[in-house]
Amino acid sequence: MNFTIEHKENLIFIRCNVDKLDTLNAPELKSHFLHESKQLFSHFVVDLRKVKYCDSSGLSALLVGNRIAKEHDSQLIIFGLQPAVEKIISISQLDTVFNIVSTEQDIINK
Repeated sequence: MNFTIEHKENLIFIRCNVDKLDTLNAPELKSHFLHESKQLFSHFVVDLRKVKYCDSSGLSALLVGNRIAKEHDSQLIIFGLQPAVEKIISISQLDTVFNIVSTEQDIINK
């Protein structure tokens, strides 16, 4: 299973269980965003701690999640960025688009 879905209160956690977020699994991530958006939620929370590489398909999937969250007056929150993933997000200037926190605890403390 490439992703694990957890519901905690009104948060939907999507945990990536792969080391690459790319064309092979990005469609599955988009599908999870679409499916889970039918639930009542306040935020999508994406755990990227295991992801060491992300290509444009992976970024596109995250953007889909961000768009769906905004359509529901919600947010997409990302945490656990590894250096290479953080770099590609920064180079793409998506660090100004995504709500990025360092750890899961940072979300709980909000």
